[in-house]
Amino acid sequence: MSLRSMIREMKGEVGAMSLRGLRSRPSSGRDRRVAPDEAARQSSCWAQLPPELLREVLGRVEESEPRWPRRRDVVACAGVCQSWRGAVREIVRVPEESGKLTFPISLKQPGPRDAPIKCFIRRNRATHTYCLYIGLTNALADDGKFLLAARKYHRPTCTEYLISLDRTDMSKGSQTCIGKLRSNFLRTKFTVYDAHPPHSGAVVSKRWSSGNYPVSHIYYDVNVLGSRGPRRMRCVMDSIPVSAIKGGTAPTQTGFPSSSHDSFASIPFFKSKSSRRDSSTTQLSTQEESKLVLKNKSPRWQEHLQCWCLNFHGRVTVASVKNFQLVPSDESAPTNHELDDATLQFGKIGKDMFSMDYRYPLSAFQAFAICLSSFDTKIACE
Repeated sequence: MSLRSMIREMKGEVGAMSLRGLRSRPSSGRDRRVAPDEAARQSSCWAQLPPELLREVLGRVEESEPRWPRRRDVVACAGVCQSWRGAVREIVRVPEESGKLTFPISLKQPGPRDAPIKCFIRRNRATHTYCLYIGLTNALADDGKFLLAARKYHRPTCTEYLISLDRTDMSKGSQTCIGKLRSNFLRTKFTVYDAHPPHSGAVVSKRWSSGNYPVSHIYYDVNVLGSRGPRRMRCVMDSIPVSAIKGGTAPTQTGFPSSSHDSFASIPFFKSKSSRRDSSTTQLSTQEESKLVLKNKSPRWQEHLQCWCLNFHGRVTVASVKNFQLVPSDESAPTNHELDDATLQFGKIGKDMFSMDYRYPLSAFQAFAICLSSFDTKIACE
């Protein structure tokens, strides 16, 4: 029996057991959701596999599914029963080590060090929404696997982007909302807020009751004199120490905090012991020297093309003021740092299509938020 056939059989058996568990419970006289019969799950023959054999089977499944959509079989294995869930949790490595995005929490974890994760963004002008996908092939854009969505809201004094795990629910009160991006009045400064603590000493702001952890600040240089050249930007990563780019480690979230939302509450793998801390708790130093600072790589003026150019290695095909590459600043960059290895690369590939490639120490969430800041009109910068 092939691994794929085995997984389909397991899913069918677990579904049948859950249905029997629901039918066996008496009605309470009111409409309420009844949890599946966990005892029936644990009595399944699949749950009784020896631990060594279980890890061997799941390890082969994980290795054989390098990318989406086939990688959903790995997620299906985690939903078979508690013992399978624990084994999958041990086997699936973080994106920094594997270069793969498997579970939703992977979007909050730093990307790989060696090669970037290649994604793309679709913009919908009519609904003011932006969707992030990871490519299913080596093409610039394809059907893609959906990762994150954002909706733009115009406020009297700022612009705000709410970032969600669900493309159909991007409201501020939603449990799927994992962060936001907010600008100042001139759209020259943006702050990225995480709805969950990015590290143990994160401090919450009182301006957003559901969680307001500032993880980065994005600055665009004002260009009131209209000098020639592209935008100049700088990103101060509040939650990432400068040592992360010099061989150290960046804070890594291991799970979403406990939530009443059905999509997370039923899967303990997504729960975390993280909790909101008081402002008096330990936090990263407020001195900018201790934080990672990224700046846009300076392009070169090409006389024969009459434009500013950067080497995007074929990942950008349309000239745009929005295009950029972020590299560590002179103070943050290690002595052996290769300038061509951009930490984040963003550029236009179609009318409403943009590529986004990111690597360690940025996460998909942080990279997506930084790219959203480039979409906003900045009269004072151009």
